[in-house]
Amino acid sequence: MTEHSRLHAGTGTQGAAHWLRTALRQATGLPLREAREPDDAGGDGIGLRLAPGLGPEEYRLVSDRNGVLVEGGDAAGVFWGAQTLRQLLGPDAYRRAPLDRDRDWAVPYLTIEDAPRFRWRGLMLDVARHFMPKEGVLRYLDLMAAHKLNVFHFHLTDDQGWRIEIQRHPRLTEIGSWRARTKTGHRASPLWEEKPHGGYYTRDDIREIVAYAAERHITVVPEIDVPGHSQAAIAAYPELGNTDVIDTTALSVWDTWGINPNVLAPTDNTLRFYEGVFEEVLELFPSEFVHVGGDECPKDQWRRSKTAQARIRELGLADEDELQSWFIGHFDSWLAARGRRLIGWDEILEGGLAEGAAVSSWRGYAGGIAAARAGHDVVMCPEQQVYLDHRQDPGPEEPVPIGWVRTLEDVYRFEPVPPELTPDEARHVLGTQANLWTEVMEDHARVDYQAFPRLAAFAEVAWSALPDPAERDFDGFQRRMTAHYRRLDALGVAYRPPTGPLPWQRRPGVLGRPIDGPPPSR
Repeated sequence: MTEHSRLHAGTGTQGAAHWLRTALRQATGLPLREAREPDDAGGDGIGLRLAPGLGPEEYRLVSDRNGVLVEGGDAAGVFWGAQTLRQLLGPDAYRRAPLDRDRDWAVPYLTIEDAPRFRWRGLMLDVARHFMPKEGVLRYLDLMAAHKLNVFHFHLTDDQGWRIEIQRHPRLTEIGSWRARTKTGHRASPLWEEKPHGGYYTRDDIREIVAYAAERHITVVPEIDVPGHSQAAIAAYPELGNTDVIDTTALSVWDTWGINPNVLAPTDNTLRFYEGVFEEVLELFPSEFVHVGGDECPKDQWRRSKTAQARIRELGLADEDELQSWFIGHFDSWLAARGRRLIGWDEILEGGLAEGAAVSSWRGYAGGIAAARAGHDVVMCPEQQVYLDHRQDPGPEEPVPIGWVRTLEDVYRFEPVPPELTPDEARHVLGTQANLWTEVMEDHARVDYQAFPRLAAFAEVAWSALPDPAERDFDGFQRRMTAHYRRLDALGVAYRPPTGPLPWQRRPGVLGRPIDGPPPSR
């Protein structure tokens, strides 16, 4: 490319053209003016166009003496092809300003034909445990786009904080969005950060995040946790809790980690309250799927609650597991009536899976296998493989070591489709997702450290990895990572170096979970 190069955007590719022109202008300083006709782009120009013969998200990139042509089966395919073009221009193409305005920017002559293996290539970010300001979320959407990930699972509520403005229930953010102090490290740690922690996204913040993601062909799937992981909501509105069992007015937003016993009461008032919440959520998020959590809901309060027991009898249910299934089923029907689909963690299988619901299989493969065999769609995200909050090395220098050791190679060899499934059952595996739970990630640098470089390995698994992990070339991946580390450097990503954590990335003296101990709760 030179200062004379032009960019032609065919019908339906204007969004990708706008993104590409902006990114390359920043990095190269070249004007990359618009070409009104394909032939006007010139031999050193770029052309973008739709190609009906290609499939969804599929693209073809051709670089030859006529310039660079990116064709896509749809607008998303063109966008992913544009991401590949940026990769081919080298690590400096990821910078926000040119290092040398006189340099040449060349793409080798080649042809790339590429398409994703899975339609759901996701990243879950927990902003409830540690809040990430809006600018950090937008940054992660850019990082996702650079790795061709297309689903952002936005974990917005939990015991430790409520992060989305709900106009009809203002105390959710007035009270529920901040906590007085925070446990430092694992819940067994004696350390505390003795200062308030909080934050939330306004409705306009959410609109901006969703629009920014859509421009990058990323779908934002919101998660509003029910009926467990709800102490922040109960602290704001005590009537949501099991008031006949405990004094819910004494609860505050939780300041530590683990499985919380304080769960929502299975009352009509609770259902109406959360219907109001979800009405506002649907206004802000156009995604097909809405995540309702449904995991780690202790039943002890329901066993002791006369109100909960009366509801079990009234509905003719067998036990508290079926009561939770009824609770989830209510919102499955409610969402379906509004043209949406419910998805939840694999505990929603207990007591019977709601019709139409999809499953995020986190407790290993078993839940996903059971759901797929029953004809339900599945997103594979087993904690043993793709929980990126888990430690990356067994060494003592890992910061706040949590969970199992999952190395870069472990993630690279993760296979989302269990071999036990038949071809028909395997078609229910929508894709896969890596999860970042932020109990021990106090800022974006800690999130970066846990996410990268493993998220790069995961992205390759989600996009193009061979189904047999033994056939994957990890040595080749490591060689390609040598160049990719330079891209991450240009993007300002505080990744874990291959040689181990840098001195400022360590957290000496902060207790984690012992390597040989039981897995932590999420």
